Amino acid sequence: MNAADHRGVQERFECLMPLRWSDQDLNGHINNARIVTLMEEARILWLNQRAAAEGLESFRCPKVVAALTVEYLRPVSYGDELLLMLDISRIGSGSFTVRYSAIQQSSPVFRGSTVLVPLERESNRPRKLTAAETAYLSRYTETETSRPE
Repeated sequence: MNAADHRGVQERFECLMPLRWSDQDLNGHINNARIVTLMEEARILWLNQRAAAEGLESFRCPKVVAALTVEYLRPVSYGDELLLMLDISRIGSGSFTVRYSAIQQSSPVFRGSTVLVPLERESNRPRKLTAAETAYLSRYTETETSRPE
């Protein structure tokens, strides 16, 4: 993993993602669209389940992806463990950016990011992050002193 991928992060969410035989493409690699689904599944484990288990139920409310980037570094193979690591690269007043890195066989295989916008449950309209949400996300954000100039 590139040290810059998670430089100065206070905490990071990590999970092993299961790969299914049906995730493969004709070349025997995990399909690029499935990679985006794996990113989504890891994010749901983190924000909708772990954060809620820690008392932050508001992250169970709907969120939409406003932007998505994926950089494929090498093919992901079926059968080998895939470790996903998530943290936060930016927190705004009404959105935040989740950063993803994936490792397989001790090598980086992809990295990406999603900009998420939380929605009001009743109206399905964008809302501001709460103080509790911002505090939670801040635990997973680079420290100010370690950010590149």
